[in-house]
Amino acid sequence: MTRTLFTPFKLNGLQLKNRIVMAPMTRSFSPGGIPGENVADYYARRAEADVGLIVTEGTTVRRGGSSNDPNVPNFFKPEALAGWGRVVEKVHGKGGAIAPQIWHQGMMRKPGTGPFPDAPTDSPSGVTHSGKQVFDPPTSAEVDDMVLAYADAAAEAKSLGFDSVEIHGAHGYLIDEFFWDVMNKRSDRYGGSLTERATFAGDIIREIRKRTGPDYPIILRYSQWKQQDYTARLATTPDALEAFLKVFVDAGVDCLHVSQRRYWEPEFPEIDGENGLNGAGWAKKLTGLPTITVGSVGLNGDFVNAFRGEGAGQRSLEDLEARLDRGEFDLVAVGRAILQDPEWAKKVKEGRVSEIADYDAKSLATLY
Repeated sequence: MTRTLFTPFKLNGLQLKNRIVMAPMTRSFSPGGIPGENVADYYARRAEADVGLIVTEGTTVRRGGSSNDPNVPNFFKPEALAGWGRVVEKVHGKGGAIAPQIWHQGMMRKPGTGPFPDAPTDSPSGVTHSGKQVFDPPTSAEVDDMVLAYADAAAEAKSLGFDSVEIHGAHGYLIDEFFWDVMNKRSDRYGGSLTERATFAGDIIREIRKRTGPDYPIILRYSQWKQQDYTARLATTPDALEAFLKVFVDAGVDCLHVSQRRYWEPEFPEIDGENGLNGAGWAKKLTGLPTITVGSVGLNGDFVNAFRGEGAGQRSLEDLEARLDRGEFDLVAVGRAILQDPEWAKKVKEGRVSEIADYDAKSLATLY
């Protein structure tokens, strides 16, 4: 195994000690939306064990309909922000770097749920993934406020000492719903072609850049697949993907976190074969930006079963290292493997891979 995984990397103004990123993973362990000492300790343990950059679980913006669960942390109430400040303090105390993942669930949040059950559910057009109109479309002013809600959270992140910020634009949540033509039927500047549907995220990035300055790293996570439809695709050709990503490049994004169900699957197999570039590889090739790959790293077995809470075993890291060596992508996000074993990165670094336990979601409630 090569050592590229443990070489430093600079992301805009942030110097990372290695290429390992802790992927964001929802746990619902923050009663009242407030991350407590247990949450701070959870992240500090990973920082202490050689994770280069921690991306937190999704933490929700100040729109009332952004969350379906009062135990999911938020990023706007004073008590929650104080809790996040303690998280930053503990992670930095262990020599780690950390970014919050700023999140809005969109129509994945059902009406009547979450900390503000009376709040409306935000969406691009009030249309479900099956094409059913269930709400009135939000006004332009309401969409503008959604943009500002993300920017407000990012500004708070910088003021709290977070090293970077990640915008959750994947997996069928609000931003991804704007990307998806099935759910975005708007006729204004936020609707239309794929590049026009990317305007919402572009505006968010641009507003965050205004609030945080030129050196603060902004990461955008996106995906082709959706929780509502694993086979969905936003861009079916490299040209379409390039035009889509250019919106974010022009807005000032620093890094693209390309979520795949399995990182080793090619993005366009019809072009470069079954061993071709993955999603992060194509994003880097088309934009020149640093990219993060993610998707069942350190695991084998079926993603869907693991996603639904069933166990998954380990997968060889040799292919991952080879792709990293070739420069296909720059950073590697590891989710369930690091959730299962806080010392995953340290064990890989020290060649103790045989000591890594298989992932078992049934033990999630005891994992800190």
